[in-house]
Amino acid sequence: MAGQITGAEAVLAALHSQDDLEMVLVDRDKDTTEIRRLCEELNIPLEEGSTNDLWRMSAEGHVDALALIGRTPNGDLEQVLERGGTVWFFDGVTYSTNLGFAIRTAEVSGADAVVLNVAKTHEERRTIRRSSMRADRFIPVVYSTTEEILKAVKSTDFRLISVEDVGTHEPWDEDLTGNVMLVVGAEKEGISAEVLDASDACVLLPMDGFVPSYNLQVAVSVVALEALRQRNLNSKN
Repeated sequence: MAGQITGAEAVLAALHSQDDLEMVLVDRDKDTTEIRRLCEELNIPLEEGSTNDLWRMSAEGHVDALALIGRTPNGDLEQVLERGGTVWFFDGVTYSTNLGFAIRTAEVSGADAVVLNVAKTHEERRTIRRSSMRADRFIPVVYSTTEEILKAVKSTDFRLISVEDVGTHEPWDEDLTGNVMLVVGAEKEGISAEVLDASDACVLLPMDGFVPSYNLQVAVSVVALEALRQRNLNSKN
């Protein structure tokens, strides 16, 4: 699960001790000359953000610098599956704003990667980035095809767990730890038959209203938080 080193002094100390930092984010309006120099020297990716940008992402309020640890923020399909962990697959999700919100939820809840099977134009990807609050800087977002994704998953020990109204049990009754690829489907069509057929398990969210479905974001949020809860519980045992 990804974490952060918070504050310029702590980031500098980690750089001097050559800790495994995946990326450093600095306030573009502050003097972070030494951090920038060390990142260049150690070949650590560096991003600039506004004061508000760092404030929103910091666990401790206003800071000049943050560092990402525990997650490689890029990679192709093979690489992210090789690393293992929690990967989200948004099957056929087409609305760019929905994808952005979903990517942000995946990142915040400690997922290791997101895979998509819908092609997006440059402008659509910009919309996704804005909607995600640029969370795609900190988590791999891989564009592929359904065939390639299913083939890649089959060659690993990942379990494919779909979230759909044809599910047989609720998310808290399924093991969401270990190497799992969690699937939600398109806004109207849901998860494709091809993906459902390949799934190792299918869970559903309990409903008790007249309208028989939740918004996509609800499904992602509920399962993301349950997966995080289970991982945290495992880490304590």
